Amino acid sequence: MKTRLTELLGIEAPIICGGMMRVGTADLAAAVSNAGGLGVMTALTQKTPKELHDEIERCRTLTDKPFAVNLTVGVVATKIDYDEYVEVITRSGVKIVETAGRSPEPFMERFKAAGIKVIHKCVTVRHSLAAERLGVDVISIDGFECAGHPGEHDVGGIVLFPAAARALKIPVVASGGIADGRGLAAALALGCDGINMGTRFMATQEAPIHDGIKQKIVEMDENQTQIIFRSYRNTARVYKNSISKKVAEIEAAGGGFEQVHEYVSGTNQEKAWTTGDIEAGMVTAGMSGAFVEDVPTCKELVQRIVADAEQIIKQRLTNMVG
Repeated sequence: MKTRLTELLGIEAPIICGGMMRVGTADLAAAVSNAGGLGVMTALTQKTPKELHDEIERCRTLTDKPFAVNLTVGVVATKIDYDEYVEVITRSGVKIVETAGRSPEPFMERFKAAGIKVIHKCVTVRHSLAAERLGVDVISIDGFECAGHPGEHDVGGIVLFPAAARALKIPVVASGGIADGRGLAAALALGCDGINMGTRFMATQEAPIHDGIKQKIVEMDENQTQIIFRSYRNTARVYKNSISKKVAEIEAAGGGFEQVHEYVSGTNQEKAWTTGDIEAGMVTAGMSGAFVEDVPTCKELVQRIVADAEQIIKQRLTNMVG
């Protein structure tokens, strides 16, 4: 399956495993890349730039295919020296970077000097156009259904994907609400050049999280997520559990972030990921969990999605206009 995305990045399938905090390790990134998609390591999963360097080198021992490093700027509470992380990335020889959060403008000159292709995640067409002007190579556009931070405008993918594809000249990747071949076929039909999936790749055998969390994703329906942090202008979509409900109650009562911090702390999140106790902390998950029915290998998943999308395009849709 060839699109502008596969041609640009040198991958076989137009499928990206988006950068996910605590999940985007060398193991998952290499597994996705070996399957033909683009695996993405998450820089800030590593506590120091030195650890990121070592993780990139470890990924190279696991795959000889293209992989990317995610750098998310400005959405964490702790102070981070981003320049040091950028230095590691540019010196590593990695040729693809996924940026998210704030504008990648402060780092674009260094990325380009290193011959790095930049995928920037956006939640609005306006910000996508600004990123295109900066020289990013690909826009990954997040619809309201996505896990993590969908922004404040609440535009679903069925509208946002074609709006971005119409406005931009560079390749567009659809992100949010996609977990199977139907989603890939739909994204291509809407004018996009590929898809980005996070929640779906969490429920794979190589994802470095507890099987208990993976099983909860398998059991999800479309109503099993919750929006929190809206009153703080940092809207997040997470798995609906006792923690998310408590946070929503505090927000509704006018409570500030300091009152919810203990519930959503990184320590509690780590406990959930490692023990499988879905009630232990905040667990990021998107509405696409409704389409997750098993826990395959990344190779099985990528092959299935491409095959299903091809069947939909070649048979079902062709027959409708035949």
